[in-house]
Amino acid sequence: MNVIGIYIIGDEILSGKREDKHLSQAIQILKDRGLALAWANYLGDDPAKLTASFRRSFATTDIVFSFGGIGATPDDYTRLAAADALSIAIERHADAVLEIEAQFGEGAYPKRVLMADFPKGAALIPNPINRVAGFSVGSHYFLPGFPQMAWPMMEWVLDTHYQHLFHTQTTTEVSIKIFEVGESQLIDLMNAILQKYPAIKLFSLPSLSPKKLIELGLKGDLAICQQAMGEIQAYLDMHQMPWQTLDN
Repeated sequence: MNVIGIYIIGDEILSGKREDKHLSQAIQILKDRGLALAWANYLGDDPAKLTASFRRSFATTDIVFSFGGIGATPDDYTRLAAADALSIAIERHADAVLEIEAQFGEGAYPKRVLMADFPKGAALIPNPINRVAGFSVGSHYFLPGFPQMAWPMMEWVLDTHYQHLFHTQTTTEVSIKIFEVGESQLIDLMNAILQKYPAIKLFSLPSLSPKKLIELGLKGDLAICQQAMGEIQAYLDMHQMPWQTLDN
């Protein structure tokens, strides 16, 4: 199964000056294509931490989207951190320069053209809004922080490079609501289910309002999830714990 992750970069997100919108939108963009997000990391504008994070994910086969930090201001460290993580140089990308010149003419110089500096060997990701391209290295895709630019660019990457993955993952989610029961009463059951069915994932989401309940769910192959859920329901019935199904 292909693993897809995202980085969301910027001190303004961590300080609360800007509200992140990338996480929910990335999840929806992937969901529309039958894909799912496996992980998400928020990172500040810290070159060392960016480099360390990129180095770890470059060492995997994950498909990674990174939002933010590819502008030309002094607090934009993403492009340099990506290059440092791979121990490669930064160089000016000729085609990225042409895109910026086509959009801004003489206004491309002396500063806007800095946004054409990418890790050596990077490929372009077209920007449909202002032609200032993002870039990719391997299966890592670096996008601007502006949502109106980043989201169609993410869609372009998926539609151009990963259509063969669309709607190929058979992961299904089944869940139920359990009423007036504490999670501690279900831990042994949860552990037993996971031990018996190691290929599935289990989640437990408690709530206290408007009344005490737990949403207990399973993710994985449909047949296995249904079999495991049947055992959960039988256990609940045997112990007189009220529950109801949920539409997923």
